[in-house]
Amino acid sequence: MTTDREVAIVAFAQSDHLRRTDDLSEVEMVMPVLHEVLDRTGLKASDIGFTCSGSSDYLAGRAFSFTMALDGVGAWPPISESHVETDGAWALYEAWVKLLTGEADTALVYSYGKTSPGSVRDVLTRQLDPYYLAPLWPDSVALAALQAQALLDAGTTDEPALAAIAARSREDARANPHAQLPGARPQGEYVVRPLRTGDCPPIGDGAAAVILAAGDRARELCDRPAWIRGMDHRIEAHSLGVRDLTDSPSTRLAAERAGAFDRPVDTAELHAPFTSQEVVLARALGLDDTVRINPSGGALAANPVMAAGLVRLGEAAARIHRGESDRALAHATSGPCLQQNLVAVLEGETRA
Repeated sequence: MTTDREVAIVAFAQSDHLRRTDDLSEVEMVMPVLHEVLDRTGLKASDIGFTCSGSSDYLAGRAFSFTMALDGVGAWPPISESHVETDGAWALYEAWVKLLTGEADTALVYSYGKTSPGSVRDVLTRQLDPYYLAPLWPDSVALAALQAQALLDAGTTDEPALAAIAARSREDARANPHAQLPGARPQGEYVVRPLRTGDCPPIGDGAAAVILAAGDRARELCDRPAWIRGMDHRIEAHSLGVRDLTDSPSTRLAAERAGAFDRPVDTAELHAPFTSQEVVLARALGLDDTVRINPSGGALAANPVMAAGLVRLGEAAARIHRGESDRALAHATSGPCLQQNLVAVLEGETRA
């Protein structure tokens, strides 16, 4: 889309990501996050021009579960609202397009996931091809292990290198008060070879929200807006058998279309639930040692399914808000083995 309109992330909030939230409903989990993100801008719910959410009915175990969470937003009097049945990063994409068209000046985007009530490894099999793969019930960890083994067989990485990624991520998470697994911990036993416990994301519950604003409205609401300079999402073939699992051409194409290769970035928040997936993404995006990868700890430290991608965008934006980054890349994924990938480039205005 070609437009002269600028859109920025002006506020970000997230819950503490916990192993279990049995005493909280989705509404009760989301509402404090919504209040916090609005308070950061001084806006009221009635000031928001468009609202978009991301979640999954499969996790909730009931149809149209997002309508219950919408009660926490306040849908009366009627509001302009939409929902995506995927990670909240794609809800942010929809809201971004909405603001680019000029149909709204502000947008609230939120997402949430509670994976603690059931077996998320089994639930995620419902994403698979229903004719060839799904009947075999390969779970998400088993499929990630296939990808990791392909990397090892190609000589692209090894188990000590994967362990180093896990250690760095968890160590960086010490500075993140919302992380579920901060600090060093052993790699543990094999879950599915070659992936050990430390190579896999934690199971937990959490929510996140951001506010977008256009043009001068963004400057009024935030001292240093995180301007979205470009954003794009692409998808791989559904069949794993026709893909090279050691590469992610859809991530590379999305990054190219988003302008990520125009100039170097200093920060990258990558949605890599498994250590092996960070290897694939870093290679596809051409990230070297000059780029700080997942300073928040990433999905290895907190992985609220359906919100982890939105958290990556929010964490990248928050670093720009704080002046810790000038040009950041944010990535979100959905589906098995990095099937769907979204890339956004965020920038702060040049400081005097």
